[in-house]
Amino acid sequence: MFGKNAKVNMELNREVELMLKDAKANDGLLPIVQAGEPVLRHRTARYNGQLSKSTLKKLIETMRHTMLEAPGVGLAATQIGLGLALAVVEDHIRDDEDDPREVAEFPFHAIINPVYTPVGEKTASFYEGCLSFDGYQAVRRRWVDVDAEWDDEHGQRHKERLHGWPARIFQHETDHLSGELYIDKAEIRSLTTYENLEDYWCDDPVPTDAAKQLGFEL
Repeated sequence: MFGKNAKVNMELNREVELMLKDAKANDGLLPIVQAGEPVLRHRTARYNGQLSKSTLKKLIETMRHTMLEAPGVGLAATQIGLGLALAVVEDHIRDDEDDPREVAEFPFHAIINPVYTPVGEKTASFYEGCLSFDGYQAVRRRWVDVDAEWDDEHGQRHKERLHGWPARIFQHETDHLSGELYIDKAEIRSLTTYENLEDYWCDDPVPTDAAKQLGFEL
């Protein structure tokens, strides 16, 4: 559990309840803050029971609904203006068996106080987007394999080795909680709108010819 001496922060709990009430009036959707909002650059506070169990449960459910409707495969608390070390992730296998990103089933998780450690030295570069940098994607190099650790909503610690696309999702959301956006370490010359990504580059997440034109190596 989240510490025997953990105490609910009543002021924060009220603020989150008001946030959830507003979301309920908006089809259950939380507003997603965009790049430039200071909260996206703040390191989050470790979660140790600041919210009541019922509020935490409702928050996780609402974050999941917001993520799926966006649509996205991850949503960090900072992206809804909340400075707690909490995120939700979920992705499912598509029909494209030749996807070089190594997409794999990634069931829904609430990841609280997540951290990751690279395994080996292998990295991969693929286009990546962000719900808080809406309308654009850019190539980002990330670790292919990581050891991921997190607490669930019941305070139980988990550790799992993640590979490929699930590892990328976990890294992306965990980085959010330390104030980092994917664009900070992306190949800036690869930055493109969703429309242009689909029109010019979507046959391969990072076509070799495009990589040469954009001035970086894979």
